[in-house]
Amino acid sequence: MIRVTIVSPNSALRIGLRELLGRQPDIKVVGETVDLESVNEMETEVAVLASVSSARFINRKSNFAILFLTDDVEPVRSMLNSNTQAWGILSPDATEDELTAAVRAVGEGLWVGAPGLMQSLIRLSGRRESSSEESLVEQLTAREMEVIQLMAQGLANKQIALSLSISEHTVKFHLSSLYAKLGISSRTEAVKRGIELGLISL
Repeated sequence: MIRVTIVSPNSALRIGLRELLGRQPDIKVVGETVDLESVNEMETEVAVLASVSSARFINRKSNFAILFLTDDVEPVRSMLNSNTQAWGILSPDATEDELTAAVRAVGEGLWVGAPGLMQSLIRLSGRRESSSEESLVEQLTAREMEVIQLMAQGLANKQIALSLSISEHTVKFHLSSLYAKLGISSRTEAVKRGIELGLISL
């Protein structure tokens, strides 16, 4: 069960998010607050931040993941180099499926985001933008693309295997291959790199 706190000064928005997330069998809303400083870190695994004004409170390491719901990436850019254990960014217009998938992903320690918003964040942070053709020594196969997409959604190897109707051993093979191609060594790094290259979308 993923424990979520909803952060927004707008009470109507908090109520709407509580109802939406509360319908999910694996997500439990444990609190609501107006800013991050008031989040109960002992109870919270994911803070759903529905107000960019609350981003100004991010000035220390947090023990919970943060999911931003905003189209304004400027207040979020500091998150790329912060000590937050995991984070994500979605548009406030994201669908219920996109929102719940993102909550599950950041709850598993992954970094996720809508491609357009992630590209804007990378530009704001002065990072070098590059296409997959420029940055990958070898292109990912169609199956590897499916694996990294499912991994970004927070699925474990066994779940990925079931989803793709392949063995868990084959999943591990694909992971080893895409790790090598991306030049990384962990699931979190794979998702971060996949987002930077535009390989991952929610």
